[in-house]
Amino acid sequence: MTFDRITVDPARMGGQPCIRGMRLTVKRVLEALAVYPNPAELKQQYPELDDEDIRQALAYAATLIPGQHDDLSAAS
Repeated sequence: MTFDRITVDPARMGGQPCIRGMRLTVKRVLEALAVYPNPAELKQQYPELDDEDIRQALAYAATLIPGQHDDLSAAS
């Protein structure tokens, strides 16, 4: 998969992956999705985001999760 909207620049946001070179990190987008699961509310808070930015942020984060499955029942 190509992540053409995810940029990494050591001089911006400490080298964290960002959306289209903005000062908006992938991590912040994921945190915002947890608070604003409704896309309309999310876009109201972050009007610079579009659907493809959000999709790529989620897909990028998914690539960082190892392939093994942990037993999450112990966390409950």
